[in-house]
Amino acid sequence: MPTAILIDGGYFVKRFRALEPHNAYNAERAADCIFRWAVAHLSERVASKPAEQRSRRRELYRVFFYDCPPLQKKLHNPLSKKAVDFAKSAEAVFRLELHQRLLKKRKLALRLGHLTNDSPWTIKPTKVAELLAGKCVFSSLTEEDVMPAIRQKGVDMRIGVDVASLAFKRQVDQIVLFAGDADFVPAAKLARREGIDFVLDPMWRSVSDSLMEHIDGLRSTCPKPNGSKPAEVGPC
Repeated sequence: MPTAILIDGGYFVKRFRALEPHNAYNAERAADCIFRWAVAHLSERVASKPAEQRSRRRELYRVFFYDCPPLQKKLHNPLSKKAVDFAKSAEAVFRLELHQRLLKKRKLALRLGHLTNDSPWTIKPTKVAELLAGKCVFSSLTEEDVMPAIRQKGVDMRIGVDVASLAFKRQVDQIVLFAGDADFVPAAKLARREGIDFVLDPMWRSVSDSLMEHIDGLRSTCPKPNGSKPAEVGPC
């Protein structure tokens, strides 16, 4: 039976930018890496077989990429009072181009949630830390120190529903999830109870014990930050 590969888009983009900061807004490169690092999971090594037979290629069911459309509103910065058109921001341009490129990839399904209607402004975390440490005062904040508090809705739910559907309908015998959030523990437990081999790809980030307990394998196929080869699939 084939393998389904599910990718938490928000998580993937953050890790992609950490691994390749020079390509942070390169949608073409990001789309290519999404597909390449996903299908790399289809190649396995079977240690119990002779050397010439150890490489095995699994069948791909589909790659699912979960994300939200970017913020495209016009909002007024609370400090400068200037109108900001977020539809023209580098993030919006990147996200929209990324989605369009993914739609053209073979056997890749784009699952989009939505953003909350309210977009209150908040102080950036780095500046909050400086305020709490006494390194700056509120009156010294500039328009660059605040941002809209954007919240995604429906992404985690869609991942959970698809995991359940794939498991109950017996459409695959393996699910690979690109994520690192312990919120996916219930989905992982459900899949394993249905006999699905559940592999997590955290893209070289550490994984909480609560999530590690409920997966069957841990493997990152993207290049490791220090340049060493990615780890092979193995029991946790």
